Parts: sequence; structure tokens; C-alpha cells
Amino acid sequence: MVKKIDIGGIMTNLIESGDASGEPIVFLHGWGSRAELFSGLIELAAKKYRVLAPDMPGFGDTPEPPEPWDVGRYADFVLEMLGPYSPKRVILVGHSFGGRVILKLTERELPFEISKIILIDSAGIKPKKSLRQRASLILYKCGRRIMSLPPLKRLFPDAVEKMRKKRGSADYNAASETMRKTLVNVVNEDLRHTLPGVKAPTLLIWGTADTATPLSDAELMEKLIPDAGLVKIEGAGHYSFLEAPGYVARVAASFLNIREGA
Repeated sequence: MVKKIDIGGIMTNLIESGDASGEPIVFLHGWGSRAELFSGLIELAAKKYRVLAPDMPGFGDTPEPPEPWDVGRYADFVLEMLGPYSPKRVILVGHSFGGRVILKLTERELPFEISKIILIDSAGIKPKKSLRQRASLILYKCGRRIMSLPPLKRLFPDAVEKMRKKRGSADYNAASETMRKTLVNVVNEDLRHTLPGVKAPTLLIWGTADTATPLSDAELMEKLIPDAGLVKIEGAGHYSFLEAPGYVARVAASFLNIREGA
């Protein structure tokens, strides 16, 4: 069932299904995505659990936040969503940006126990910039300052915007001003410090050909999270759960103790 609920003043699109008396399992989607991409896993989880899958603010059918958010504010949003359910235990499933929000939640004092975590091609580890990348950033910032000077701005009014579009990622260029600032806040926070403190058993599912969050991130998470296991999806990219849905479903069902045919 898809419904609209008010979470902190934002009318949020929420998929809710499964056993109303079951333990809640929350699905958090990636950047630029939406909850319905989890439809296969939601159908699986609904056999045993109470599924909650929101379109987070700024994505899907949920409006943008009123001002730029950071990862912590998205974690607040998840807690506000769960408040009326008063759960004692919660399972968290996150893809990409959704995994980043989950890692942020693990460093909080929570009113419930996180019983299990599934991270799929998760973000959260900030990559180190190469010397070339650092030099490119310095040149970009210098060029932006120079082209913002009033005389040059009058002569070349679109120069700064063209520089931004050339340098920016597809996600950045496609976003509104609020979501661009949100994206900058999000990607500049490194959450690797949270990994040793993750107490819940954690399943890592990763595409070996993922270029957005490389396999090396998964291997670091497996090393630093005390109770973690890594399942590699050979040849899959950043959306491994969509590229190998049957295999991912079987792995998730085993981890979540969902019997086939249940």
C-alpha cells in the first residue's frame, strides 16, 4: 500500500506492506532514486516483516526539504517516520545513499535496537582525491573566483555556470539548488569512523563492477564492521539488486530467515 504521511511537515510518499505485527524492516533508496525500485525485495520481506519504504525528501514523490539537509537530517527523518510505530527492534536495508543514512543512524543513541542491516552498494566512505583531482579542484576554484569578478561577469555572464556544469556530476547538474547543496553536504561527510561501532549483523551485497561505490569500499566495510559478511555479484554495477534480482533475493531471504514459499 502506498500512502502519504506527514513526517516533520513534509508530505512523504511511503510504501507500507507486510505483517502489521511483524518487526519493521525499513528500505532506504539511493540518491536520485525512489522506494519502488525495491519492489522485488519489498515483496519478499513482506512475507515476514512490516515493510516501511519511504521516498526520502527530494526524491520520488516526496517534496524537497525546505532547506539543504545533511546526512544527519535524513537520519532524523527516518527516526521521525518510525516514531509512531514505537518499535523495539528494526531491520535496516539501504542502497547507496540509503546505506549512508543507515551508517549515520548507527552512531546515534536510538530508542530501538537495530537487529540486522543489509547494505547494497552502499555509500559512506569518502574517497581520497588524487594529486590530479586536487589540482583540478584548485584550478576550478581559482577560475570561478576570477570569472565572478564584476568586469568579467558582465562580459561572460554564463561562464561560471558553464564551468560548474562541465565539472559537476550528472546528479549535481540535474538537481535543484537546494538538492545541490544537500548533495555537497552528503558526499563530503566520511562515515568510515562509524564502521567499528556497528553492532548489528551486517550483510554487504556488492556488484564487482560498481564504479560509483567501488568493491574496495565493501571490503573495507567487511573488515571494520565486527559482524559483517560480503556477497559479491560478479559483473554487476551500482544497482546490483536490479541486475541480479533472483540471486540477491535468495541471499537476502537466507539472511532474514524468510523461508521459500512462505
